[in-house]
Amino acid sequence: MTDTSLVFTLLFSAMLVLGLLTKFYLATRQIRHVAQHRGQVPAAFASTITLASHQKAADYTLAKARFGMLEMAFAATVLLAWTLLGGIDTLNRAIAHSGLAAYGALVPQLALLAAFGLVSGLLDLPFALYKTFRLEERFGFNKMTFKLWLADLVKSTLVGAVVGLPVMALVLWLMGSAGEGWWLWTWAVWMGFNLLVLVLFPTVIAPLFNKFKPLDDAALKARVTALMQRCGFAAKGLFVMDGSKRSAHANAYFTGFGAAKRVVFYDTLLKQLNPAEVDAVLAHELGHFKHKHIIKRIAVMFAMSLVGFALLGWLSTQVWFYTGLGVRPNLTGANDALALLLFLMVVPLFSFFVSPVLAQFSRQHEFEADAYAISQTDGRDLQSALLKLYKDNASTLTPDPVYVKFYYSHPPASERLGRMNPSPESAAA
Repeated sequence: MTDTSLVFTLLFSAMLVLGLLTKFYLATRQIRHVAQHRGQVPAAFASTITLASHQKAADYTLAKARFGMLEMAFAATVLLAWTLLGGIDTLNRAIAHSGLAAYGALVPQLALLAAFGLVSGLLDLPFALYKTFRLEERFGFNKMTFKLWLADLVKSTLVGAVVGLPVMALVLWLMGSAGEGWWLWTWAVWMGFNLLVLVLFPTVIAPLFNKFKPLDDAALKARVTALMQRCGFAAKGLFVMDGSKRSAHANAYFTGFGAAKRVVFYDTLLKQLNPAEVDAVLAHELGHFKHKHIIKRIAVMFAMSLVGFALLGWLSTQVWFYTGLGVRPNLTGANDALALLLFLMVVPLFSFFVSPVLAQFSRQHEFEADAYAISQTDGRDLQSALLKLYKDNASTLTPDPVYVKFYYSHPPASERLGRMNPSPESAAA
């Protein structure tokens, strides 16, 4: 091992340990803070949230945080096993000696990516099963049967293979054939693929997992249509999704891109909110489009991915990048799939520490969307809708402030409702 490889090994190890310790520190802060405030509803919500609901939200948050700590420890162990303990190297050597190279240079590389994805998926299965059928079940949120869960798993695996393998084949071909500037061409293809998915997801992919039917409540449809016209927004349709067959959690969202945009309401949301509250929630989502938040996020994704592909283009030519992570690069075959896998495993260790910046931007966008909703609908309706959603989704009212800075893409209830006028108490009057 060269000096550079050793330095990179030490840097990787330090970031792995530092990241895990930071995540554990944040989780313990969250657990301690929520537990300390479990016994009393915050004064601002005392007239709108019962103690029983507040304690359920606290218990749900604590259970998820403790389970998350176990997941984080396991993920760090698996990452170490894949890299410095030789997992990727062993898998790569096995495929290199399997004879797959006889079917073309891309086949062994695709096999490496597919095998890695399969093993990683199998390792994650126990956590997915526990989260769905124990944790979510315990708090009354899971509505899935094991048969439906298994069907979703099979469908998502098949969709991933049908869509992902050809894209990965194209990426690997560009890495090996497009010269030194391959990373720029690959970035362009990857961005084009992401935009294509935004267009195809509403009409091709999403219906494989859920049923979407046109909104048939004539009064609500007229109300929502009037709001959208007032806001200057056009969509291809208003749909209700059967989210209740999987979860009791409620939501509403826009999906698609360009002319393919759709408004989708979870059936659980329509059961929980009255028409005025649905209007307010929809106005919030319209606020994201009015402030061009979607375009801004896509632009950020484009910029970050461009930097990422440029960095990958350089690292893929550095021997120390492979050996420093416990992998012997192929001497005769291509190393593009190896570089891609290692890069995808290493980047999150470093990007985690910039997550507060991205989270802050996201929370600011939520404030702006709330302000827009209040300008288009009655602010009391948005407040009451949010309070119902916080309650029904068992979202804690007392998260740890430092934890919020790292993980919350939406502002906590106290900050979000605190910016609205009137107060939660008067909203309930």
